[in-house]
Amino acid sequence: MSETVQANAAKAPAPDSNRWKALVFIALAQLMVVLDATIVNIALPSAQQDLGISDGNRQWVITAYALAFGGLLLFGGRIADLWGRKRTFVAGLIGFAGASALGGAATNEALLLGSRALQGAFGALLAPAALSLLAVMFTDSKERAKAFGIYGAIAGGGGAVGLILGGFLTEYLNWRWTFFVNIPFAIIAAAGAYFVIREPVGSRNRSPLDIPGVVLSTLGLVSLVYGFTRAESEGWSDSTTIGLFIASALLLAAFVVVESKVKAPLLPLRVITERNRGGIYLSLGLAIIAMFGLFLFLTYYLQIVKGYTPVKTGFAFLPMIAGMITGSTQIGARLMNRLPARLLMGPGFLVAALGMLLLTRLEIGSSYTGVLLPGMLLLGLGMGTAFMPAMSLATLGVEPRDSGVASAMVNTSQQVGGAIGTALLNTIAASATTAYVKDHIGGATTQSQQQLVQLQAQVHGYTNAIWFAVGILVAAAAIVFTFVNAGSVDMNAASESVDGAEDDLKVPVIAH
Repeated sequence: MSETVQANAAKAPAPDSNRWKALVFIALAQLMVVLDATIVNIALPSAQQDLGISDGNRQWVITAYALAFGGLLLFGGRIADLWGRKRTFVAGLIGFAGASALGGAATNEALLLGSRALQGAFGALLAPAALSLLAVMFTDSKERAKAFGIYGAIAGGGGAVGLILGGFLTEYLNWRWTFFVNIPFAIIAAAGAYFVIREPVGSRNRSPLDIPGVVLSTLGLVSLVYGFTRAESEGWSDSTTIGLFIASALLLAAFVVVESKVKAPLLPLRVITERNRGGIYLSLGLAIIAMFGLFLFLTYYLQIVKGYTPVKTGFAFLPMIAGMITGSTQIGARLMNRLPARLLMGPGFLVAALGMLLLTRLEIGSSYTGVLLPGMLLLGLGMGTAFMPAMSLATLGVEPRDSGVASAMVNTSQQVGGAIGTALLNTIAASATTAYVKDHIGGATTQSQQQLVQLQAQVHGYTNAIWFAVGILVAAAAIVFTFVNAGSVDMNAASESVDGAEDDLKVPVIAH
């Protein structure tokens, strides 16, 4: 064993400051993409009023982005493998900047929705390229731990940062700045990446593009994401909603069959059937379901029930961000090479579940410091600790030619998880709220009593949904303990695998 470790250490790349400079620009791009998932939410009421968007169509400002981003991620990941990660990353950033400029300058509903769809499409190019660049650039175990610690903190906490920034821009400037703010982010990241990033030689996939796989996966994922989005607004029994779920199941089943037959598949099944990566994708998707639902409920709770301004609401999420950064960079990154991933991820999800459990105690008069603060701290700490090894392990040991699509699967599980979480938990909350009003409104004789019942019903709905989120996080922990069995020594093995891959792309998967 000691000889193997010495040999791997000898093969580890020499320290290269360019890699760390590159990480700055990759992290900046990732922050921009994650911010965009939430920054527009706070600005939506202002944009709706300014452009005359109907209540029925306002959801499309969010949905257009989610559909394009979620549906095209696998395609974007394979493009990164075929065309080159650096080139795809820079092209994605430039396109994202252009789409953001179009959205900020939109004079009508059609332009705004079109710009959101374009943002999603270019986000689907740059997000998997960013993660796969980290995977092929940081092969030394210690460097990899630090790099993925930073990336994991941004991926986990960026959504909450988006709420703060969205609040500031909307309250003090204009809703259009929630789009324009992306332009300097994108230009700086693209320029820095172009001059700094040095992609390892020989890691590109030269296979022809799997067109049937692209069509089936894109249509299948779009149907799935749209099905959950529609279920939130139209109900689960709506015939179109049911039809979308059936179509998604058939399309994705056909996609799996095609991928098992073609010579150069869009998603090589070896990427998802390896037990560690399969466990990572599934547990991450479940964790995001719980987390996205919580963002939604806490935003409404703070603004509607507690009367917080958009800016104050954003700042209220700071403990969660602090917890994520601490868990990712100080716990996950420091222990990733000493403990098996499941002993970080499993307990991490359980600590996050404990934080959620505290938040089930929410009432109209709950104090921020007594309930929300400790709950969000624990949630952030647990998620940060779990995300860090998950991001690294999801791309560890995969063939370099497949790193783009493996990275895309991480983003896909998060995007689909977000769509499911928002729809599923919101439906649970709405049902509980309606039932509470029905049971209690009869005893309210004055207008103030009726308003109180309405607020109590909303909080009752939120806490009911949060109970489900607790269970989902416990399920994510159970999946980790069941499927993820990679040990910390795999980090060293990865270095040897990727070094050898530059000459021969036949790289072994994660060793157990």
